[in-house]
Amino acid sequence: MGSDDSKSPEHSHIEKLVEKKMPGSPIYAFLLSSIRITSATKGHVIARLPLGENQMNSNGSLHGAVSAAIVDWAGGMAISSFDLREKSGVSVDIHVTYQSGAKLGEELEIEGLAERVGGSLAFTKINIYKVEGDQRGKVVATGTHTKYVKGSEPQKAG
Repeated sequence: MGSDDSKSPEHSHIEKLVEKKMPGSPIYAFLLSSIRITSATKGHVIARLPLGENQMNSNGSLHGAVSAAIVDWAGGMAISSFDLREKSGVSVDIHVTYQSGAKLGEELEIEGLAERVGGSLAFTKINIYKVEGDQRGKVVATGTHTKYVKGSEPQKAG
């Protein structure tokens, strides 16, 4: 990474949100504290997460509940990147499709897309990939996340 000057306003905003809000969310702090934002533009966030013991199930693979938490988190971040809002609303629906596993020591690439952010609802799509040779590899899980966003939009100065 270069200096902050090379980052988009959305990238800087999402990094600040993660830094400020992660400690206040016990579940995210426990599961996602090592997450790193790699890029963010309007409605699109990409992050990397190295997998440790906290993310594993009893079979030594990525726990399904962790994938669901990632979908929850990434949907909110995609909405926040859409218009630089601080809050991303409350969950209405989360759906996760599990497609393959990931093991301890591997790394995930997480892509959050805000497909539509309206006055009341926002619809997001999340893709979770295994990192293979520092590139996006096999799909681990995909998800959709709908949030009620009325009242979370940035307040206009005035």
